[in-house]
Amino acid sequence: MRRKEQTPPRRLQLPANVARARGRGLGSERPRSALMDPSEPRNVLEVPEGSQRGSVSSSVTRHPEVLVYLVNDTVIQVSVESLTALTAGELARTVREALQLPEQAQEIFSLWLISPFLELQLKPKHHPYKVSRQWPDLLYRFTKCSVDEIVHDEPSLQFRKNVFFPKGKELQIEDEGILRLLYEEAKFNILEGRYPYDMEDCLKLGALTCRIELGPFNQDQHNLALIREKIDTCLPTHLCKKHSGFLAAFRSRGAKQHGYEEELLESFRQLVDDAAREEPEALKLHYRSYLEKCHLLRYYGSAMFTGEIDKPVQSFLHRNGRKLVTIAISLDGVSVMDSKEKCVLLTLCFHELSWEYTSSEDEESDDILWLEFDGEEGGAVVNKLLKIYSKQAELMSGMIDYCIDFNNTFEVPLVQDVVAAKPPIPKEKRGKLKRQNSVVCNRIQQLSTIDYVEEGQEIKRVKPKRAASFFTRQISQGPVSYTAVEVTETLEQG
Repeated sequence: MRRKEQTPPRRLQLPANVARARGRGLGSERPRSALMDPSEPRNVLEVPEGSQRGSVSSSVTRHPEVLVYLVNDTVIQVSVESLTALTAGELARTVREALQLPEQAQEIFSLWLISPFLELQLKPKHHPYKVSRQWPDLLYRFTKCSVDEIVHDEPSLQFRKNVFFPKGKELQIEDEGILRLLYEEAKFNILEGRYPYDMEDCLKLGALTCRIELGPFNQDQHNLALIREKIDTCLPTHLCKKHSGFLAAFRSRGAKQHGYEEELLESFRQLVDDAAREEPEALKLHYRSYLEKCHLLRYYGSAMFTGEIDKPVQSFLHRNGRKLVTIAISLDGVSVMDSKEKCVLLTLCFHELSWEYTSSEDEESDDILWLEFDGEEGGAVVNKLLKIYSKQAELMSGMIDYCIDFNNTFEVPLVQDVVAAKPPIPKEKRGKLKRQNSVVCNRIQQLSTIDYVEEGQEIKRVKPKRAASFFTRQISQGPVSYTAVEVTETLEQG
C-alpha cells in the first residue's frame, strides 16, 4: 500500500456544497440507523434537484451529480464529467478536498457501498457506478434477500474509515477534521451496538460525547433534564432499554426511579479540562480519548458480515435452531457477535485460529466458514470447530487472507510507528475486558462446536502455527501464496 505524504493539519470546515441531512449531533434526533432504510431508498448517483430518483442526468444540469454520505448523514454533492469512468480513488479525493482534509486522509478513508443487506469497501481502482449497477447480482450472490428486496434495495455511497488503516497509526493523527470523522464513526458504531461495550465503559464514552458536543461542563446549563433529553445521542439505546425493562416492574413504588442519566451527568462533571488549553486542542484530546478507548476492542474498524450459527442442544426434544450473528474481521482478528443480544460470542487473533471456506453445491443452501481454535472439554485440551453459515463466507475467507497478508507485509514498520508515537497501554488498563459477564468476553458455552482430538495424542499449542489442525489454512511465518477474494466488475457483463 502506497503511503501518502502528510500536509499541515487544517480544521474541518464544511463548504457550501456540503449539506446537512438528519444530523446526529446533540440537539437533533438520532435516526434509527445511518444505513439506508429500504422504505426510503437513497440513490447513490442522482441529480437531487428537479429529477426523479435514479436519474443520472438532467436538462437543468450539464453533468450528473454523485451523492456521498458521511456516517452522520452529512451529504456531499459532487458534479462529475464522466460517470462511468470515475474511479473510487478519484471520487474519494474529490470528497477529501470538499471536506478540506489534508492528503493524509486519502489512506485513512475509503468509499463504501452500503445497504442494510451488504457492506462493501471499494478499492481505489473500482468504478462506483459500475459496481452499483451490479448491486442486484451482488445481493443475489452474497445475501438471502428476496426478489422484492433485491429489486428495491439501493446502496448509499459512504465515506468511511479504511479497514486496512491500522488503529495504531490513528494515534499519530494531528488534524482535527480527520479525528472528528473517526470519532463520529466510532460513536455511531457504539450507539448502534455494532461495537458491543459494557455500560460502565459506555458511560465514559458518553461523557466524552457530552464534553465534545455540549462544551465544558457548566453547572447552570448541564443539568439532569438536559442529559435526559440527549441521552440517546450519548448511550446505546439497547443498553438503556435493558435497564428499564422487565425487572423494572418489580421495583417498589417508593423506590427511586431513574435511568443512567445521573451516572452520565456525574461522568460528564468529572471531565476537567486544563484551563490553559485552547478549545481546538482540548477537542483533539477528547477525540483521541474516545478513539483510544474504542481501540481496546478487537473489532474496532472491522468489516462487518452476517451469518448464522447452530444453537447448543438444550434437550432431546428441543430443536436447536440457528442464531443470527455478526462477524467482524479486522487487522486484529475475527469476532463473532450475537446480532440480537449485541454481545461477543467469540473473538480470536489470527494466530489463535485456523479456518476454511466450503461452498454449497445447492444454491438454496449457505456456504460455510469454519473456524478452528483451541479449547477445553472436561479438563482435556481439544480442538473446537465453529460452523458459520453465510452467503458471505467466501468474502470472509478472502478478508482473513488479505488481513494476514497485510500484517505480514507491514508488521515491522507499524510496530515501530506505534512505539514512536506512544508507549504501550499498560496491562492493568485492559483488565476490565476480562471481567466476568462482560459483553466483550468470549461465551464459548453459548457456541455449538465440534470438539475433537487426534486419536492417542495430546494436542499441544505451537505458536504461531497451531498443532494438529484440521485445516491447512492458518497464519504462518513464511510467504503467503493465496489470492484474496475481490469484488470484480465483470458481473455487469453477465
